[in-house]
Amino acid sequence: MGATKTDLFTKQQNDIAIMAKALAHPARIAILQYLVKKNACVCGDLVDELGLAQATTSQHLKELKTAGLIQGTIEGASVCYCINPKVWKQYQQLFAGFFKEVDLNGPTCC
Repeated sequence: MGATKTDLFTKQQNDIAIMAKALAHPARIAILQYLVKKNACVCGDLVDELGLAQATTSQHLKELKTAGLIQGTIEGASVCYCINPKVWKQYQQLFAGFFKEVDLNGPTCC
């Protein structure tokens, strides 16, 4: 098992990679879009909304929570999820800065 060597890269590069990994599945994009659209804590609706098994949905929620994009609160036997606004804004700025670095109006390279 090899080391990831993340220490060779900047904090910004590592942060963008973590975010991109969290977004790297269409189910996770669908979850985020649903949470943004609802703009409230969501409990249990996600399985019906996505059409995926509970275990699969839970795994995708775990990845999004690990990346900090969503937060969850325990209410009885269920966990309710919503967008983590602080982290959402951080990543919004991070990606905006990343995409802004390229000057697409300059000469083409290929």
